[in-house]
Amino acid sequence: MQNTDNEAAELLEQVKELIRRRRKGKNKISGDVEYHHSFYSANLQNERDIIIWLPPSYNNELEKKYPVLYMHDGQNIMDPKTSFSKTDWRVDETVTRMIKKNQLQEIIIVGINNTNDRLEEYSDSEKGNNYIKFITDELKPFIDKTYRTLPDKENTAVMGSSMGGLISFLIVWKHPDIFAKAACLSSSFHYDNRKIIEMIKADNDEIKDFKLYLDSGEDGLEETQLMFAELSLKGYKLGKELDYFYDRGAQHTESAWAERLERPLLFLFGK
Repeated sequence: MQNTDNEAAELLEQVKELIRRRRKGKNKISGDVEYHHSFYSANLQNERDIIIWLPPSYNNELEKKYPVLYMHDGQNIMDPKTSFSKTDWRVDETVTRMIKKNQLQEIIIVGINNTNDRLEEYSDSEKGNNYIKFITDELKPFIDKTYRTLPDKENTAVMGSSMGGLISFLIVWKHPDIFAKAACLSSSFHYDNRKIIEMIKADNDEIKDFKLYLDSGEDGLEETQLMFAELSLKGYKLGKELDYFYDRGAQHTESAWAERLERPLLFLFGK
């Protein structure tokens, strides 16, 4: 019965999304985007598409440099045609709206498409470590060379959901010298017998210098709350290093993450 209810809720959200887009005449991505197809990783020995969203002033203010937000599952974040559920995060629309309202810094968004190895690449595994190296040693240097970025850690963030939230956490935890900000939505902290939570419990290092956003709906609520509690016990403070949000009733879907996207964006790059 629960699965049927979830399927019905997801179908309803897809219908609502179609109605929203038709009302707006929405047939394309909002803003300027560039694609890097079949981007090759020597660390992973595979390739994937990368989509770059450029902020409104990018092509006019040619001396200006911008913070960068890296996002996993890039095919799902701004184009419903490529999203596996045919419903995207509406990142392009949300960021554009927030910039126009002067709520958000202008940022470059780097969408990193997943591969058939998504589960391993987004976990604390050999492929996961190689995926992190791909981002830190291959993709980020390419982005910083190709686009007008602010490359320092304070202006470099990562975001993802589900397993994408898990790997976002691992990136900022292992490389706070490169990524000082992360947003982890509905993260799969339950994965591999709560391996990452146990890792945090056993960690005795000093507080790392980063900002971390955590949230969940009804999906993975217990593990997300447990992770928040463990980090709090270690001295990470709500409103300073941490933000936490419980989206009561929300399901594990792109449309649910789209609805609460403003909060992590404000925490990472709000004015």
